[in-house]
Amino acid sequence: MISKSLVFATLNAALATGADYAEIFYEDTDSESLKLDNGIEEPAAINKTNGIGLYLVRGVETAYGYTADLSKRSLLSLAESLAARFDGKRLFTVVSLERKRHRAITKTSDPVIDVPLEEKLSFLRRMHEGARDYDPRLIRIVVRLSSSKSTRYVVAASSETATLTKDTVCRARFSAMAIAKDGEDVETGFAAPGITGGWTSLTKQFDPYAIGQKAAKKAVVMLGAKECPSGRYPVVIGNGFGGVLFHESCGHPLEASSTAKGLSVFSGSIGKQIASPLVSAFDDGTIPGAYGSNSIDDEGHETQRNQLIKDGICVGFLVDPVNGRRINAESNGASRRESYQYQPTSRMSNTFIDNGKDDPEDIIKDTKLGLYIPDFGGGSVSPATGEFNFSATEAYIIRDGIIAEPVKGCTLIGRGADVLLSIDRVGNDLEIAPGTCGASSGMIPVCVGQPTIRIKEITVGGRGGKLE
Repeated sequence: MISKSLVFATLNAALATGADYAEIFYEDTDSESLKLDNGIEEPAAINKTNGIGLYLVRGVETAYGYTADLSKRSLLSLAESLAARFDGKRLFTVVSLERKRHRAITKTSDPVIDVPLEEKLSFLRRMHEGARDYDPRLIRIVVRLSSSKSTRYVVAASSETATLTKDTVCRARFSAMAIAKDGEDVETGFAAPGITGGWTSLTKQFDPYAIGQKAAKKAVVMLGAKECPSGRYPVVIGNGFGGVLFHESCGHPLEASSTAKGLSVFSGSIGKQIASPLVSAFDDGTIPGAYGSNSIDDEGHETQRNQLIKDGICVGFLVDPVNGRRINAESNGASRRESYQYQPTSRMSNTFIDNGKDDPEDIIKDTKLGLYIPDFGGGSVSPATGEFNFSATEAYIIRDGIIAEPVKGCTLIGRGADVLLSIDRVGNDLEIAPGTCGASSGMIPVCVGQPTIRIKEITVGGRGGKLE
């Protein structure tokens, strides 16, 4: 971190023209990526990120800039250029700095990035073996390990006394991609667990051989699958990564970055029914070890367990300080960014539909004819309307309450608000799964999640004719 005297000089230069808040965000991140492609080791990709972002606010007007040059000349130049965007008079001068303490969500003593290379490669080789041993039709297997150790300081000034908050976060994520081929049919399977934590936690929690097997199974089971039928019918979505549908189609529209500006389908929805009474949903950045967890958000506030929906009623948004000013709401630990190169805004952490009361097996048994989707791939959504389309990487026909043949080319099409209201069964098998989320403040680690749910009717796109 830069010296205290340079902190004061930078903040006060930035505040010279009437900003009511100034923030220095310092980041020092080391990251590493390892890869085996069909068992062949590729050179490790190692990266270091070090720099400062400077954030100014006046009312709801903002100015943001960043630099990797941490010299006094560079930082004062950045501060003066940002201050020039405002034309008022100084409101206060920062004269003191106070350390702000916070609780630690996940303590890490053995960052994965610091573990000897051969140990990590041994883990990857075992993952490769798991996929390779599953079926002779596997033609390509790619396994990776990505890890990082990031220390971040936030100096926030809204009065003569600035506050300093510091946190170090270690993350790691394995992934296995398996490609299977049978004649002209080629299918791909993917598995990618991840945690916030260290090597001991990762190796205790995950079996690398099983990760490889899971990816291979997804590829092999889809070989020979027929095209998905199209139409409107019941769809059961599996737990864990099935929650990406809620994350994208409903989670983003509940961020204050959209709702506070009237750009979301859920703007002004607090206190209103937006979902089935069976649905309660949370965003919780305090889950120990979860991939999207942090002790503090990227503006130095402690993360929280925020309820978004309670029994179908919208009870909250994800709020950062600036958008909170627009709707007269307190920030709730949801301000995030990829790195110092991005201005922070409200974003999700670990977002999920909470447990219901149904046994997942009963949900399947009570579905006479429909579709079961345990996993999704890519998709797109408009926060303003909630309209989405999502492709399933794995899908099956449900016939007479039994999961039957696999189908491919399945796409779900609809509106997030309609889906929430159409959920008629919610299981008791909540699971969360890691991923990355991209938006205006960059790519960030998150978890999605849900128990098994059933949507009583939704539009399914496919090329397989009518479901019979």
